[in-house]
Amino acid sequence: MPLDDVTNHDFRRQAMKAELLDADTEIALARAWRDERDEKALHRLINAYMRLAISMASKFRRYGANTQDLIQEAGVGLMKAADKFDPDRGVRFSTYAQWWIKAAIQDYVMRNWSMVRTGSTSSQKALFFNLKRVQATLEREASAAGEELDGHQLSEMIAQEIGVPLRDVEMMRGRLSGSDFSLNAQQSAEDEGREWQDTLADEGPQAAEMVERNHDLGQLRNWLTTAMEGLNERERYILAQRLLVEDPRTLGSIGDELGLSKERIRQVESAALGKLKKLLEKNTGNSAELMAELM
Repeated sequence: MPLDDVTNHDFRRQAMKAELLDADTEIALARAWRDERDEKALHRLINAYMRLAISMASKFRRYGANTQDLIQEAGVGLMKAADKFDPDRGVRFSTYAQWWIKAAIQDYVMRNWSMVRTGSTSSQKALFFNLKRVQATLEREASAAGEELDGHQLSEMIAQEIGVPLRDVEMMRGRLSGSDFSLNAQQSAEDEGREWQDTLADEGPQAAEMVERNHDLGQLRNWLTTAMEGLNERERYILAQRLLVEDPRTLGSIGDELGLSKERIRQVESAALGKLKKLLEKNTGNSAELMAELM
C-alpha cells in the first residue's frame, strides 16, 4: 500500500474517533473562538466535525481528484466555516459548515479538472457538477417515451431544468466533451512527427521587421542627438532629466538643484521643446514622429 494511502487511512480513522459534540458544547466552543480567539476551542470544534469534511470529500472522487487533496480542501472549508460561524443565530455548526466545505471542494475540483479554466460563475459551477446527471435523466425519460432529442433540444431542456442560460449549457457541454491535449504531442506516430505546437502561428515580429525597426530607431536617435546639440547646456540638461531618464525628475527637484523656481523650469522646458521641434523640422522635414519618440 502506498505511503500516502496509509497516511490517509490513519487520518480517517483518527477523525472517526473524535468526540461527538452536543449543541450546548458546540455553542460554547464557537463562542470561545469568536470572542476570545481560543485556539484550543477551535481545534476541538474542527476535530469533531472533520468526519463530516471527509464524508463530503469522498463524494467528489469521481471527478478524478486525489482523495487526500480533496480531504485537505474540505478541511480548509471547515476552518473557514468555523471562523465565520455565529453561534447566536440558532443554527447547528454542521448545517452551516456543509456549505463552506462543499464550496471549497468544488472550487478545487474545477481548478484542477482542466488547465483551461472551466467556469467561475454560479451557473457554470451548477452545470459542471449537474450537467451529466440531468442530461442522463432527460435522455432516459425521452427514450422511455419513444422520443429522440437532438443536441439543441437537449441543451434547452438542461437549461430549463438547472435554471441557467442556454449559452452556458452549450459552452459547458463542449468543454466536458473533450479533454486537454499537450502541444508537445506529435501529430503522427512517426519518429520525426511534427508536434502540434509547430503549427501555431508566431504572433511576434518577424526577423525582417525587427531589423527594419532597429534601423529606423537608430536613425531617429541620431537625428534627435543632432537636434539636441542645438540647445544650450541648461536646456539639454532639463530635457534629459525630464524625458530621457528611466525615472523622470520633477520640475521642483530640478529647480532646487539649479536654484530656479518650478515655474521657471517649466518655461525653459517648454521653450527647449519648441526649439527642438524647429531643429528637427529643419534637418529632417518632419518632426512629429521624432518628437513622439522623444516623448
